[in-house]
Amino acid sequence: MMTLLIVGLGAAIGAILRYQLTRLGTQIASEYPLITFLINLTGSFCLGWVTGAQLDQTWTLFLGVGVLGGYTTFSTFNSELSQLWFRRRYHIFFGYLLLTYGLGLVVAAAGFFVGRS
Repeated sequence: MMTLLIVGLGAAIGAILRYQLTRLGTQIASEYPLITFLINLTGSFCLGWVTGAQLDQTWTLFLGVGVLGGYTTFSTFNSELSQLWFRRRYHIFFGYLLLTYGLGLVVAAAGFFVGRS
């Protein structure tokens, strides 16, 4: 039961943080979903750090599964990709797809190495 509370509290914190950043980001007029992109990249870096730092299980659950699980947003990413595709913004679609996955792996690895040091 305690594990559920730890993960749930972390997820609530992550979701609130993501929501606030998204609200601030609505002031940026762009077809490119910049805020989701930045949220997912910073989340990837932080999850890499949590993994690399080899924190104890409670902190890993709270930060990695909870906070970062609530903060990053795969569903929004896919929704935005779908919208770009249906609006025939193929160049933005492919750029967003490749940059998110490609840079996501790079920053996760960077976070892992920072966490290890």
